[in-house]
Formats: sequence, structure tokens, C-alpha cells
Amino acid sequence: MSQKKPCVHCGADCGKHPVVWNDLSFCCHGCKQVYQILSENKLNTYYELDQKPGIRIEAPPHQTKYAFLDKPEVQDRLYIFHEDQIARIELYIPVIHCASCIWLLENLYKVNPGIKNAVVNFVKKTVSISFNTKEISLRALVELLASLHYIPDLSWNSLEKKDDTSGSNKQLLYKIGVAGFVFGNVMLYSLPEYLNREPISDPLGSFLYYLSFVLTVPLVFYSGSDYLLSAFKNLVRKQIVVDLPIALGLLALFGTTCYQVLSGTGPGYSDSLSGFLFFLLIGKWYQSKTYQALAFDRDYKSYFPIAVTQVLEDEEVSTLLEDLRVGDQLKIRNKELIPSDALLLSDHALIDYSFVTGEATPVLKKKGEPVYAGGIQSSGSILIEATAEVKQSQLTQLWNAHQEGSDRKSVLNSIVDRVSVYFTMIVIAIALAGFSYWIIQDSLQSAVLVLTAVLIVACPCALALSLPFTLGSSMRILGNKGLYCKNTNVVENLTKIDSIVFDKTGTLTLPDENDIAFVGEALSREEE
Repeated sequence: MSQKKPCVHCGADCGKHPVVWNDLSFCCHGCKQVYQILSENKLNTYYELDQKPGIRIEAPPHQTKYAFLDKPEVQDRLYIFHEDQIARIELYIPVIHCASCIWLLENLYKVNPGIKNAVVNFVKKTVSISFNTKEISLRALVELLASLHYIPDLSWNSLEKKDDTSGSNKQLLYKIGVAGFVFGNVMLYSLPEYLNREPISDPLGSFLYYLSFVLTVPLVFYSGSDYLLSAFKNLVRKQIVVDLPIALGLLALFGTTCYQVLSGTGPGYSDSLSGFLFFLLIGKWYQSKTYQALAFDRDYKSYFPIAVTQVLEDEEVSTLLEDLRVGDQLKIRNKELIPSDALLLSDHALIDYSFVTGEATPVLKKKGEPVYAGGIQSSGSILIEATAEVKQSQLTQLWNAHQEGSDRKSVLNSIVDRVSVYFTMIVIAIALAGFSYWIIQDSLQSAVLVLTAVLIVACPCALALSLPFTLGSSMRILGNKGLYCKNTNVVENLTKIDSIVFDKTGTLTLPDENDIAFVGEALSREEE
């Protein structure tokens, strides 16, 4: 029995006929080529950082695959910065997985001197590269990455200028920063009172109380502005959401603090207010970061290539997908995606529609038969004639219809919002009842204290703090198990599931080829 020989580059089994170079065994010529490139440039540290760190690809891209990157209009839309001869671009490389990947990508300047700098964002799996366009073109840069098996994911969606989605996150971080600054300082000013368990004597006490109160003003009206505005806007629309009792709690804490400090009757609740809002925003940030880590592109353009190969009088040219028109003849190579509905001009094709239908078994098509957008050619190259523009294909229409349905569902209130309606009404009723009773029995000052005490104690702190952490942790756990939720509403809806319906996929239609076991109670005749 022969011993398996692992590939020096990727660690895969080399089989009976390995590719040998300098007495080293490789599973394919691609791995050998990458090893040679790294050896020639003295980058063998790549293999010291991690055992078998290399990535193996089934087949290298053809020579004209990235020809569209020579088009100036494509370059201008991909560049983050371009001035004189210096350009900067950010590329998404999904195969980044270890320290060796980061080290190699950040040392690309040793492979080509035209590359000036490269920085990897491991969480987002992106690399930001600055390079001299006179020494290395954008196409040559991408081909270099592909030759190292770090193939960038260049999709049609990457050409579109997106809004700065990180703007809201930056605003949230700024608010957390202000809340953290106020929280730290207010707790420091309150420390003498905590240790002595008595109010701090004047004039130091009054000075610290006023200083804490001044700090809470930007805390409430800047860091807490999202909750205040959300509660106000929903009240205008005659809706009650969970932000309303939170806003009432914030205003009650701030109002009581304002009254006690300015009247000289007490220190107020600056410490409780700053701590509550700081941890509330931390939970909100944690939820957003968890969602970003698991989020996936939901636009069909994210899965379509930037350009396709068009055949013009026996000449192959790279054409942008947005310039594709009805009647254009396209050459689709092996493992390439069909961008639009078309007619097959070749004798036969083997189309994998798993992206569209979920069925993994390829469909055999003959000359003259229609092929649909989203299918992947699985056997050699074929010639097709477009019968619809990309935006008018059946896949696009189904995708857009699905998105409209998803948008309507997102309008539905969550469980927390529905509960908050009754919760808020009960809290306000109790607060008003207490206010009415004590204004009759005692004084206005006692009634105001009772009113604010009820609102403060009944503020849904636990609910507001636990919700982001619970939903964020749930999405992370489900993601680790391979189940990716589109949004947090899905996590809530999962609690209502009592039945699971499978569509007709290969897993169920070919049970003999898969390891499937039924666990649970036997189905009744009606359920079967």
C-alpha cells in the first residue's frame, strides 16, 4: 500500500502521478507555479507561518478573463483613489484564511516593485493595495493575485458606487465614545460619595454635582438622540415601540437630575444615566457588528461578473454586462455563469441551475433550446445568443419580486415592539396614578418624585440591553452552524416554527447518495 504524498503547497493528496519539481511533490501545476513564484522572490516564510497554507483552485482563469480591466471606464469605477500614476483599490478575496495569507498579501511589493503597499482586513477578507499604474496595470495586478491562487471576487455589483454604509457605524462609535467619556468621568466624580456613603460636603460636592450634570447634557441629547428621535417619530405616526419607554426613562433620569442639581436638593442620577446609556449603546454596536460579520450580499448583481466574452465576427471582445443587448452572441466557458436568458447556438450544453433552483444535477441542453440566467456551464465552452437584457431576465424578475416581498415583511413589528405597546401603557398608567395620589395626599414635589421613580424603575433596561446581545449571539451561533439569517427578525420567527417543509433538492430526491437519518416522532398519515 503506497503512502499518500501531500502537496507541498496546499497539503492535498498528490495521487499516483504527482507533479515533481526539485524533488518536491505537488498535486497540480498551479500549486507548483505558486511555489516557484514564492521561491524566486524569497518568500518561503509563507510556509513557515502555517502548515500547508496554500489554496488550491480547480483550474486557472483563462488569459482573457480579466481583459475588461484594461478599459478606462472600469478602472475609474473600481479605483478608490487615482492621482497621476498612483492608484488605490480594495479587493475582496474570500479565500483569506490564515496568518500566511495576510503575510503574503502584505508582502506583494517583493513580487512586483510596482506595488507600493498592501493592507489586509482579515475580518472583511479584503486587501487594500496601492500601486504605480505605469509599472503594473490593474489587470496585471489581478492576474498576479490569481496566479498566487488569491483570486479577487470581481462582481457586477462592485462597479456601482455605494453609499457609505459605514457612516452610521461611525456615528454610533462617536456616540459610544461620548457616552464612555461621560460615564468614566461621572463615576470618578461619584467615587467619594460611594466610599463615604454620604453626600459630599460643599463646595466640592456642589462643584462635582454641577460638573456631572453638565456632562449629561451632550450624553442625553447626542448619544441618546436615536432613542429620543425614534420615540418621537413613532408617536407622530401613532405607533408605540420599545424606544418609547427607553426615551421616557432617559428623560425622567435627566429631568430629576436637572431638578435636584439646580435646586440644590441632591446629586441627581448622572451616574445611573451615563452607565445605562453607555451599556445600551454597547449592546447596539455588538448587534450591528455581529450582523456585519454574517451579512451577505442580497443583490443579484453581487453574483454576476463585471464583463462577459462577446463574439464579433470571429473576434472575442470583453463586454461589460451593462452594455449587453438582445442578439449579442456570447462565449460562456466552463464554470462561467450565464448572465441573461439566451438561446443555445452550440450543439449541446450541460447547465448547472443550482444557483436558481437548488437542484445540483446539471441539465442537458441541445442546440436551439433556451438557457436561463443564473445557470453555470459545466462542460467546456458554449456559444449563446442573448434573448433578453440582464435586468429583464427571469432570474432578475424573480429576485426583485422576492426582495419586494422581503421588504413588506420587514415592516412588520417585532415581538418586542408589540409587547412594548402594552408595557408602555401600563407603566404610564401606574406613573400617572402614583402622581395623582401623592399630589393629593402630600405635595407636588413628592408627586414628581413618585412619577419619575416609576418611569426610572420601570424603564426596560434589561429588555433593551439583552435584546441586542441575545439576537447577536443567536445569529453568531447559527452562522457557525452554517445557517445564515437574513436579519434579526428571522431569529424571532424561528421561535414560531412547528413544521419544516423541504423543497425538491438532491439531498431528498437522492437519499441513497447522502447520509440522511430521520430523528423524531413518526409522522401521521395526514402529515405524510
